[in-house]
Formats: sequence, structure tokens, C-alpha cells
Amino acid sequence: MKIAIPKERRPNETRVAASPETVKKLVALGCDVFVEKGAGVAASFTDTAFKDAGATIGKDAAATYKDAKAVLKVQKPIAGSKDDELKVLSKGTVVISIADPYRSEKELDAYAKAELTAFAMDFVPRITRAQSMDVLSSQSNLAGYKSVLDGAGVFNRAFPMMMTAAGTVAPAKVFVMGAGVAGLQAIATARRLGAVVSATDVRPASKEQVESLGAKFVAVEDDEFKQAETAGGYAKEMSDAYKAKQATLIAETIAKVDMVITTALIPGRPAPVLVTAEMVKSMKPGSVIVDLAVETGGNCELSVAGKVVEKDGVFIVGYNNVPGRLATDASSLYAKNVFNFFELLFDKEAKDLKIDWNDEIIKGTCVTHEGSIVHPALAHAEKKPVSKSETKALAESTSSSTKSTTAKRTPAKKAPAKKTTTKAVPKKAATKSGTKTEPKDEGNA
Repeated sequence: MKIAIPKERRPNETRVAASPETVKKLVALGCDVFVEKGAGVAASFTDTAFKDAGATIGKDAAATYKDAKAVLKVQKPIAGSKDDELKVLSKGTVVISIADPYRSEKELDAYAKAELTAFAMDFVPRITRAQSMDVLSSQSNLAGYKSVLDGAGVFNRAFPMMMTAAGTVAPAKVFVMGAGVAGLQAIATARRLGAVVSATDVRPASKEQVESLGAKFVAVEDDEFKQAETAGGYAKEMSDAYKAKQATLIAETIAKVDMVITTALIPGRPAPVLVTAEMVKSMKPGSVIVDLAVETGGNCELSVAGKVVEKDGVFIVGYNNVPGRLATDASSLYAKNVFNFFELLFDKEAKDLKIDWNDEIIKGTCVTHEGSIVHPALAHAEKKPVSKSETKALAESTSSSTKSTTAKRTPAKKAPAKKTTTKAVPKKAATKSGTKTEPKDEGNA
């Protein structure tokens, strides 16, 4: 069977969905792999490297997509513009990508109309068996690392303490908001650079993780906080009184630090505002804020997507697609995630697709199939704006947020069942987003 790996066409996307290493593995499975010319250039993967790995180089998108049974992408296919990728895809084609389903209503409708079987890698359940497919973790880990380097790039001081004959340079003070995958990596990176690091999170269990990395945990640790986690490991809604005390503490902390890194995302909703304009004004001149949530509205009230802006003497970094700023490593990790997922769909004996709809990973990841939008979270949820009180919390749990936050829509009308080996998707899909023993990801991918 033919697998297509096209060049990414969305703005700011430098990654590619395969590496020479994963192409070798796909070829070893018995697949014919077509990589579009120049698909890996931005990630430093040459056409020659792909060809040497066993791939055929497609001269353009049409040649790459033609007759492909599966398409591996980073970003979801473009629908309805001059770069429309759906017009060259056959009905029933399996498409694997990061789909951002909650904010992709029009695209999902188009995929359903085109009768594509689309899998959202950002919907992979956060269970132990799926760890090797977890793109949110692999990409957020890199984003957390890069966020510190991006902040250091505009910071006009040194990070570590330096003792010289001319005097002592004090270490930088870094405050990380959110102790998920990106936040923990940001803490570790800032510590390696010699900064004095503190961090906050709404989950009591995160305190131990933060302190294990040598950072100070910042929170109002009263009786309410100690009971602020469910049996499943997720944060509970806090009282208004607690939120007020926590907000005061955070404001006092931000005024004393040199750099703030924010990592909080709520799946399907705008990012919560954690740093207000007033807080920015309270910071010392030359301080830096790095907003990893800028593409979904931003955790800082003054951040601008794709730009570094200066407000009241404070530099606010809002780069788009931060993992893509480390394109080689981000592509390599993503490609491994995708390959591991693809193996679930592939029958090694028949050397063809064989989708087991009883597999909880497959059920939880499929968003469109046979002319319908099939994921229950997309069919029944409703978007809600983030309230003023909620903007003070770091809500990171996908499972808790999807109960009340999905798109306002009616699912596409289901087409009559076809007699194929993949004709029925179970009614309920696995949407659990985490386990108690794993750090929660903020969704930075």
C-alpha cells in the first residue's frame, strides 16, 4: 500500500511527518512511501536522505497524494483554498495529523464530506500504552526547553551568578506558570542555565515534581489546596476566596522576578489569562514574559501572536509554533509518534490497513469516518468562554475540560454503513486525557 508524506503548507510550519528513520521502518513493513519533494528541507532532512531510506520522491503534491491509502501529516489537511489538499485524496483515505478538532469545525465537515478517515494525534488518550504516540508530550517537552532559550535571547542580562573582579552578577529569577510537560522542562532548562526558579500549578501533586527539579513551589497551601485534586489526579475548581488569595500571591511573585514563562492551555477554549496588564506594569524594566499559549489567545493579556513586543519596559515573547523552532528534533519525535500509531492500523501479514475499532487508542483518536464526524466529544460538546474567575487557574486536564467545552455544532449526517472491514466505529470513544502518575500536558503542539 502507498503512504504519502506531503510538504506542510500551513504558515509557520517547519516540521515534517516522517524522518529518514521512520521511512525505513515503513518500507520494512512493506509500504510504498512517497515523500513530496522538499518536504523535509526546513527540518534538515534532504530528499536524498529520504530516497536513501527507501522513499520515492514525489515531484509535487498531486503526485505524492495520488492513490495513497494513508497520509501522514503534521498539520491537518487544508480544505477550501487554493492549496486545497482534499481534491486529490480518494474516499476512504486514512489521514493522520494534529487536527486541533475543537477549533476545526469547517475542516472536519469537509473531511466528513470527502469521506476521509481522519485521526487526530492530539486526541491520543493519555494512557500508558499510548505514551509512545503522545505528540502533546513530545512537542511540549521541546516547547518548554525552547521557551527558556527564546526568553534568554531577548533578556539583557546573564542567567547564572557570576563572580568577577569587577563585581558579582546576580542570577536571574525565573517564574514558570504551569507544571505540565512544557513547564517542567522549562524549569529544568532554566535551572541548567543557572537561574533561580520558582513555579506554580493548581495541582497539589505538582509540588513534588517542581521541587524535585530544584525549583520553589509557589501556592497558597491551605487546607483547600491540599484537597484540590480528584482521585483521578486532576485539579478541582477552587473557591473564589482561594482564587483571590492565590491571585494576590502570584501578582506579588511576578513583580519580583526577571522572567515569566506561561504554559497554560484549556483544550477547546481560549487560553486563560494569567498575567494581566497590571502585572506586566509591575515588573522591572528589562524583564521578559514568554507566552507559550499565544496561538490560542495567550496567557498574557498583552502578548501578540508571532511577535516580540515591548510594553512598559517588559519584553513579551509570543512566537508561533514553538516546537517548530526546533524543526529537526520536533520532526524526529513526531515522526516516531506517528509511526507507532500507524502500526496499530496496519496488518503486517496482509501488508495493508486493518483497523480494530475496539482498540481504545483508535476509538479515542478517530474524528471522521465514512462521511460522519464520529468522535462523541465533538458531537455533543459546547464552547464556553473563559470566565474572569477561571483565568486565574491553570486548567490543564483534557478530560475535565471536554465535558463542558467542545464545538457548538450538529454532527454531520451519518452516511449509510458500507460493507468494509472498517464500517462501524463504536459509539463511545476513549477520551481520557491522563493518568495519575503522568504529568499533565498543557497542549503546546
